[in-house]
Order: sequence, then structure tokens, then C-alpha cells
Amino acid sequence: MDKEKIIAELKRHKKQPYLDYRLKQETEEFTNILFYTLFDVNTPVEKNLDVLEQRFSKLVDLACWDLNRPCTKLWGNYVATLPSILEKLNLDAEAILNCDPASLSIQEVYMAYPGFYAIAIYRLAHELYKEGFPLVPRLMTEYAHRQTGVDINPGAQIGKSFFIDHATGVVIGETAVIHDHVKVYQGVTLGALYVDKKLQRIKRHPTIMSNVTLYANATILGGDTVVGENSVIGGNAWLTKSVPANSTVFHTPEIKIKTANVP
Repeated sequence: MDKEKIIAELKRHKKQPYLDYRLKQETEEFTNILFYTLFDVNTPVEKNLDVLEQRFSKLVDLACWDLNRPCTKLWGNYVATLPSILEKLNLDAEAILNCDPASLSIQEVYMAYPGFYAIAIYRLAHELYKEGFPLVPRLMTEYAHRQTGVDINPGAQIGKSFFIDHATGVVIGETAVIHDHVKVYQGVTLGALYVDKKLQRIKRHPTIMSNVTLYANATILGGDTVVGENSVIGGNAWLTKSVPANSTVFHTPEIKIKTANVP
């Protein structure tokens, strides 16, 4: 084994000279501190806002390669959105408590529900996404994805009182639009009809209107697909076309009973 040759080859094939994994670690630590600042009663808000500002400055150094450093101006704007984000998250938690008969207390929702955690990190990342902050919002939601099994792209638009039950396997694409009081169960996919890089700036994920329930493993695809308000999409349903308000869509399984051959 020629160690020097191996080292030289490894360096030659490292095609991403700016792929600094400290950004991933710093983003996860920033996300943890941010979550605790909003929810943990023993975490001091005043002190932690200063800590978060310092952490954010590190993210700017690692994620923003523009010499003019426009990202440095974002912190003040972002902090100003935190009260409204927290207000929305409190509504999300109340929706979970009111909809899930298994929830015993609001404290349980905040601390034990993976769906709530995924929604919280999505909402915190979404504001940075809107500002055009590079990569960090996606790293935040991928951090939540790894912990909860819920994959919400930070570009999605989600209204008030959002409820994800059981959480695992939920996928919500970048251009999905979800209105108020929507309930989603495990395995639901809000995706694109097909994948093509040319669709990057095109709405390719569905719109879900208010008061819709999407049951387990429902798949809804396409940027022109709209699920009308007050509709119920049953488990395992597959939708690629819009449905009007007050609809019920369900998957009917084909059942065949095996009979024994009698001589």
C-alpha cells in the first residue's frame, strides 16, 4: 500500500473544497438552542438570544460565501419573527391536543410528539428560507427529519393549527401549500408527479385547503392538484387530480378469498 499515493488520490477526488461539515454541526446546535429558548421554562430567553446571535454569526461565516456578507443583516429580522412563530406553534400544539384522544396533556405534546417537533423546526427554518439564507434551513429540517421521520422541505407553506399524528414517513415537498386546520397522518406524501431539474422554479407539489384530513399513506401529487376544503382523503388513496370541497376519497381494496380445492 502506497499511503502517500492514496492520500493524493483522496484529495484529488474531493471535488467540494467548500464542503465544511462544521456547518452541519453548528446548525444542529443552533437548532437545539433555539428550540429550548422557545419552550424550556428553565432556559433564559434574554441570555440565549445573545448566544443564538453568536451562533448565527458562525453560520453566516460558514454558509455565506458572498464577500459583502448580506446574511449578517438577517439576524434582526429573524429574531423579530420568533414571537409570531411561537404563537403559531402554540396553536399547532393545541390542535394536536384537541384532535388526538391519546394526548393526555399539552406538556406531553410539546415534549413527546415527533409531529410537533417536526412542525416546530420547519416553522423556524421556513423564515430563514424566505430570506434566502443558504443551506441552513434545509439542514435544520433534515435534522428534524433524522429524529422524527418527517421530511418537510423548508420552502413549503403551512397555515395555522397544523396536526401531524404518529409522524413517521410524512413527506411534504418544497412547493406544497397547506392551509389552516389540516390533519395529516403517518406515511402521507405531498409530492411531485415526476422529477425533472427543469421544474426547479415551478409549483410541482399540491395545495391542501383548510379543514382537510389526510389519512395514513395517502399520496397526493402534482402542482395543479388541489384538495378542496373540508375534504377527507382516506388511507392509501392515490390522487393526481383535484377534488372539490367537501369530498371524500377512499381506496377500495380488492379482496379475494382463497378457497380450498375439494376433490
